[in-house]
Amino acid sequence: MSLPVTNIPPTVPPALDHALLERLRAICGREHVLTEPIQLRTYESDGLLQYRVTPGAVVLPGSAVEVRDVVRACSDAGVPWVARGAGSGLSGGALPVREGVLIAVTRMRRVLEVDIGNGRIVVEPGVTNTEVGLAVGPTHFYPPDPSSQIVCSIGGNVAENSGGAHCFKYGFTTNYVTGLEVVLADGEVVTLGGHELDVPGYDLLGAFVGSEGTLGICTKIWLRVVPVPETIETMVAFFDTTGEAGETVSEIVSGGVVPGAIEMMDNLTIQAAEQAVGAGFPTDAGAALIVELDGSQLECEARFDDVVAICERNGATGIRIAADAAERALIWRTRKAAFAAMGRLAPNYYVQDGVIPRTKLPEVLARISALSDEYGLRVANVFHAGDGNLHPLVLYDGEAQAEHAEELAGRIVEACVDAGGSITGEHGVGVDKKRYMPRMFEEPDLAAFQHLRCAFDPRGLANPGKLMPTPRLCGEVPGPYRRHPLERDGIAERF
Repeated sequence: MSLPVTNIPPTVPPALDHALLERLRAICGREHVLTEPIQLRTYESDGLLQYRVTPGAVVLPGSAVEVRDVVRACSDAGVPWVARGAGSGLSGGALPVREGVLIAVTRMRRVLEVDIGNGRIVVEPGVTNTEVGLAVGPTHFYPPDPSSQIVCSIGGNVAENSGGAHCFKYGFTTNYVTGLEVVLADGEVVTLGGHELDVPGYDLLGAFVGSEGTLGICTKIWLRVVPVPETIETMVAFFDTTGEAGETVSEIVSGGVVPGAIEMMDNLTIQAAEQAVGAGFPTDAGAALIVELDGSQLECEARFDDVVAICERNGATGIRIAADAAERALIWRTRKAAFAAMGRLAPNYYVQDGVIPRTKLPEVLARISALSDEYGLRVANVFHAGDGNLHPLVLYDGEAQAEHAEELAGRIVEACVDAGGSITGEHGVGVDKKRYMPRMFEEPDLAAFQHLRCAFDPRGLANPGKLMPTPRLCGEVPGPYRRHPLERDGIAERF
C-alpha cells in the first residue's frame, strides 16, 4: 500500500509536559535532565552555527536501557526527539526541535569488546573516533578519520556516514559498520547485523548508516578494523596554482596509483593552517598537495617514485617528504587544523561539502573563484582531492554578511551538482542542504525516501525536519509538534 506524503501544516508547539519531564528524571536521574535556559544554550546548535534552536529539555542517558526508556517516554507523549553525539556535525543534523527532547549520548563512552583476532571492536555511540583507534592499536586501525576525529563520536559518524582523508582508498563509515543495536522511534530495540561482515536479507544496516538520526538512535556499534600497513610514506608537494595540483591528482589516479590519502589545500587555507601550526609550509604557494602511500615496503617505494615524478612533471615548486612519524604527524596536523584555523582570516565562515567528478576539479574551482569575485567574499578551499569531495569555506564578517555568505555557499553547491556531482560527501544533508535535494532527485525519489522513513518511524518523531526539502508526514493526523523547525517565524533563530 502506498503511503501518502503530505506537507506539515503550521502549528505552534506547546511547552513540554511536566509529567514527561518527571518521567525522564526518573529514568536518568534529575542531574541528567537539563531544563534551565543557561544549560540548554550549550545544545542550541551543532558545528553549523548559522542556525540555533533551544530544545525543551536535554536528556543524558547513561545506558542503552535508559535510551530505550527515554524514547518510549517521548513516544507515549507524542514528543519529537533528536539524538546528539559530540555536536561536531556541519549540516545542522543535530539541531534540536523547539520544545522537543534532545538525547545526548555523551555519557555512553564504553568500549564493550575488542576482538583483534577477528578485526572487530564494539563500542557505545559516545566513544570518539580517535578512541577507537587507540583501543585497537598499535597493530590495527580504524580508517574513517574525519578532521574532527579527536572529538567526534562514532554514533555521529554512523548517522552522517562520515568520511575523512583516508576514505579514498579505504572507504567511508558504512564500509566498517557490521552491526548496530538500534532503538526505534517507539522504543522498540532491534539489532541490525552483528559480528558478520554481511548478513542475508534486506540491507537495513546500510539504510540506517547515513540516515542522519531519522530512523532511530543506535546504542551499540560493531565496527570492522584492519591491520596497520607495513609501510607508510607521506609527502607534500607545492604548486603555483590549484589547477596544476588538480592535474597532478588526475594523473596519479589514472596511472593506477591508489594513495591511502590525497588532499589539497589552496593558498588561503595554507596561510591559515600555517599560522596555526607552524609546519613550515610556504604561504605564497598556490596549492599544497598531500599524498600518502601505504602498503608493502616494495610497493610503496616503487609507487612513491612515480608520484614524485608526476608532481615534478606538473610543475611542483617544491616537494617535502616526511622523514619520520613525527614529521608525518605534523603534515597531517596542518591539514586537519584547516577548519579551526580559518578564525585567523575571518571571524566567521560558512562551510560546504559538495562532491564533483575528479576530472571536473579545475572547472569547478574556477567557478568557485568567479563566484567569490561576484559576491566579494573570500573562499578558502580544502578537500579530499582523490574522490572530489570539496570543502569550500566562505569567509565573512559578522551577521551583516551572513545571508550573503549563505547564498554564495548555496551557489557553490549548485555548481557541484551542475558538474555531475552531489550536494554532500560526508557532512550530511541535515537542515543546511535539504533545500538542494530537488536539484539531485525527482519527486518520486523523494517520496520513496519518505516511505522508507515512515516504515521505521510512522509518527515522524525521530529528528523531524531534516533531510527532506519540505516537511512531510506519514499519513497520520498532524500533531502539535509538526511545524518545520527552521520556518523563519521565531521558531528558530538564524545567526
